[in-house]
Order: sequence, then C-alpha cells, then structure tokens
Amino acid sequence: MIDDRELEVLINEVFEYYGFDFSGYSRASLKRRVDRLLHLDGFRNFTELLSKVRSEPAYFKHMVEEITVNVTEMFRDPLFYNVLRTEILPIIGTKPFIRIWHAGCSTGEEVYSMAILLKELNLLHKSLLYATDINALVLDVAKKGIFPLQMMKQYSENYMASGGKKDFSHYYTANYGFAKFDSELSEKMVFSQHNLVSDGSFNEFDLILCRNVLIYFDKDLQDKALVLFDDSLAKLGYLALGTKETIKFSPLQNSFKQHNKEKIWKKVQ
Repeated sequence: MIDDRELEVLINEVFEYYGFDFSGYSRASLKRRVDRLLHLDGFRNFTELLSKVRSEPAYFKHMVEEITVNVTEMFRDPLFYNVLRTEILPIIGTKPFIRIWHAGCSTGEEVYSMAILLKELNLLHKSLLYATDINALVLDVAKKGIFPLQMMKQYSENYMASGGKKDFSHYYTANYGFAKFDSELSEKMVFSQHNLVSDGSFNEFDLILCRNVLIYFDKDLQDKALVLFDDSLAKLGYLALGTKETIKFSPLQNSFKQHNKEKIWKKVQ
C-alpha cells in the first residue's frame, strides 16, 4: 500500500517526466489503482515502481493504460437506453445529420450499443459516432468490434430490456468464442485518443455521452470537463452522464435542464 505522500510524488514525477497530469483525479480512486498495479506487476515497494516509471517510457504507457481502464458493457442500464431510444434520438433524428460523441468510450461496448439503436431507428445512415479515450489499448479493442461470446447472453438481456425487438445475434457473427459486430455499425465510428484533462473541443455534437468517467475526477476537473462538453454541444443538444454523476452544483447547472429522472441534460442556453 502506498501512502499519501508517495502518491503525490508519483503524480508530480509523472507530470515532470511526461507532461501527463493526474493531479485532478480522485485521490482515493488513484491510490486503489496504483496499489493494484504494485501487486499485479510484483513490485516490492513504491521506490521500485517510481524508478521503472522514470526510466522506461513503455512502462509509463502501461501504467496509464492500467490506471485509466473503465468497466463497461453493452446496453448498460437498459432504462437509460430505452429513454434514448424512445425520447432523445427521435428528437435528434429530425436533424439532417447527427453527430454523437462517446467521451471515455473504453473498449467500445456503449458505442456499438448506440449504433444499434440508430440502426433500428433508421438513423444510422446519417450519423457519425466519435469515440474517444485517453487509453490507446482500449481504443484498439473498440476499433475491432470483437467481444467475448460468453458476454452476449448478458448483452442480449440488456438489449431486450432496453426495448430491443430483434434477435441480438442479428448484429454479430460468432466464431472461435468471439462475437464480431457488423462492419455496417463500425463504418459510422471514428476512434481517436483524447484527454479530457488537457485536450479541447474538436466538433459540435448533438449528443455527448460520458458515463462513469467523471467519478474518477475531483471537483475542479469535473467542472473543467463539463465546460468542455458545454463548448462541444450544439444548442438544444443533450449530455448524458453516469448514474452517480451530475451537473448540479457545477458552473453550468443553469445552462441545462434535466430530462426526466435519467442522467440526461438538455442544453437550453
């Protein structure tokens, strides 16, 4: 277990050596993930870890990938996806072209879920899904659109609970224990690295989803990310956050109106 002082040393050294700023991350979450890394990679103490981070850029990259990985699944929180299906996407769908940003997309399950929704609403042909993450390793997984076949039962149940009517296997081909999703879905996706801490806005979107990412940030960094989303949203666009996240008590709370009881806000100013 590392102590608070050691964690601050690691944050400062990483910023000095690589320009990567972890200072806005929740200290409790960061400490848990660094402790996990110490255990997984067999370090005897913090000094060994710090020395390897300083001297081996490849290991630093590995550390970032381990610390920033998020758990996700297809059609996670089916009620949320039902609201998207029945209330949000039909409104956005009246536009001639739709741009959606999945910020912190991890391994891409939610992006493919969105593409399936758009396909079923006959909106995919005029949509573009931007999927970004700080972690290059998970983006490589997302680009392939290949997931363990053993997960499809759970994903199918989520899909049906979200209002899906088709046989979920309609969207993928099963082979050698994996499910590969149709290229028709991935053709409408653009994957790229993006750091919510330091990178700016890169387009104007009708819907931004950033679910279960801000919980790893402290209050200042959360507010910074929310300003970035505000700058990136079209007027009357929508912002979707995770179940434990909110824009209440942020500088933007008066610029958005919460939609129903789900963690979806409409930009009104």
